[in-house]
Amino acid sequence: MRSLVSLAVAATLTATLAHADAHLPDLDGREVVVVTENAYPPLQFVDPATGEARGWEYDAMAEIAKRINITVEYENTSWDAMIPAVSQGQYDMGMTGITIRDDRAEVVDFSDPYLRSEMMMIVAGNEDRFSNAAEFAADPDLLIGAQPGTTPFYVGIYEVLDGDEQNPRMRLFETFGAAIQALRTGDIDLALSDSTAANGYVQASEGKLKIVGEPLGAEDFGFIFPKGSELVAPINAAIADMREDGTLEALNKKWFLDFKIGG
Repeated sequence: MRSLVSLAVAATLTATLAHADAHLPDLDGREVVVVTENAYPPLQFVDPATGEARGWEYDAMAEIAKRINITVEYENTSWDAMIPAVSQGQYDMGMTGITIRDDRAEVVDFSDPYLRSEMMMIVAGNEDRFSNAAEFAADPDLLIGAQPGTTPFYVGIYEVLDGDEQNPRMRLFETFGAAIQALRTGDIDLALSDSTAANGYVQASEGKLKIVGEPLGAEDFGFIFPKGSELVAPINAAIADMREDGTLEALNKKWFLDFKIGG
C-alpha cells in the first residue's frame, strides 16, 4: 500500500502539472486530422529499420496534443497536393517542413515558426568539380534536382542559376527522396535542401553524400491550416510554451544531433 506521504507527493505533482498547463487552451480531446508526406527526415519519415513513421514533427505534435488536449489522426499525401488540400479544408492541418512564405500565406494560415533552418548544397561524397554555388553555376553541364514549387527549387533558380524558371539545368522530381536518389546515381549533380533534411540524409549516407559551400539563406518552418482555422491560436500557444520550457531545444538535440536513420 502506498504511504500517505507518497500519495501526498503524487497529489502535489498532479496539481503542479495541472497548474502548469492551466494557461493553455483545452480543446476537450478534439480530433485533428494532420496530413504529412513522410519524406523529409528527420522532420518526418518512415524509418527503414522499423517501418514506423516518426520524426521531429511527430514528437512535437504528440507534445502539442498533450498540452492542448487534442487527438491527432494522420493522413499522407504528396507535397504537390498538400497545400491545396489543406487550403480546401480536406485536412485540419499540414506538416512537412513547410517554409513560411507570403505566397503560401495567401491560401493557408501558418502557425508561428517552430524551427529555423538554412538552405544547403548536397552533393555526392566524391564530388570535386565544384565546392560552392558560383563554381556550380559556371559549369553548364551540371544539373540541380528539386521538387517544383518548393523553397529549394526557387533557391536553385534564383540563387544558384540565372533566375529562369525554365532553365534546363533544373531537373524536377515528385519527392525530395527521388532527387536524392538521382544524386546518388549521378543523374544530377546537386540537390538543395534545408539543413535539417540535408544533415539527416548526409548522416545516413555512410559517406556517399556530403554538404559543400556556405548556406544559401535561412527559412522558418510552420504548420499550415485552412484560412481562418481556430486551431492556429492554441497551436501557437503550445509552440510558445514548448520553446519557453526547452522542449523545442530538446527535440532539436534528439533529431538533429543524436539521431541516425535506421539507428
